Amino acid sequence: MKTILTAIYEIFIFVPLFLIATIITATVAILGSLFGKRQFWGYIPPRYWSKLACLLALCRVSVKREVELDQNQSYVFVANHQGAFDIFLIYAYLGLKTKWVQKQSLRKIPLVGKACETIGHVFVDNSSPKAIMNTINKIKDELEDGISMTIFPEGSRTETGKMGRFKKGAFKIAEEMKLPIVPLTINGSYDVLKIRSLLIRPGKLELVIHKPIETKDMSEEQISELMNQTREIIYDDLWDKYK
Repeated sequence: MKTILTAIYEIFIFVPLFLIATIITATVAILGSLFGKRQFWGYIPPRYWSKLACLLALCRVSVKREVELDQNQSYVFVANHQGAFDIFLIYAYLGLKTKWVQKQSLRKIPLVGKACETIGHVFVDNSSPKAIMNTINKIKDELEDGISMTIFPEGSRTETGKMGRFKKGAFKIAEEMKLPIVPLTINGSYDVLKIRSLLIRPGKLELVIHKPIETKDMSEEQISELMNQTREIIYDDLWDKYK
């Protein structure tokens, strides 16, 4: 009975309101970025859109901060990838201006793809070594003036709720640019909307913002160590059922 009621709510309330909010947010972000300050229009409208998504999904949100981050500092945020609501959770509650490294498939979403491109999100292109290098250079170009980048080093959402293997890209960028890595632990979004599922299950979402890891004195040879350290920090704050 609960599942039926949830499906009815999702079809007749969540989906229509979310679609309307998405169209408005994407349009405002595109126009604002074209004629105004991209840092503002690429952050504020999507932030409130993300908060609305969590609210409409009837999710309870908890945020734990180990430290207050510098608003004027650029960071490389690295998070585990449990589900689609990871983006809403981080965008809404991180509290810093961040852009995203996204899959190419998102570029094909009408209006949303154009908005993401306009406000400076970076689409991953793994088609060739040259394309990968171009992607990395685009990420570096966006990391300035207190703008940060959020990357899911697993590459895709988890199939089981457990955290997968990390790829080195985010850590290589942080080391080369000497930017702090900030680990983010996400809990709950796997159960709210699992991969390949269309049914939202309202529940608790938790975002843990860990202390930055400095990379100023690190060398390329230490990237693997940095990656393992970051993964361990994220893993330690996962709920037991996700370990």
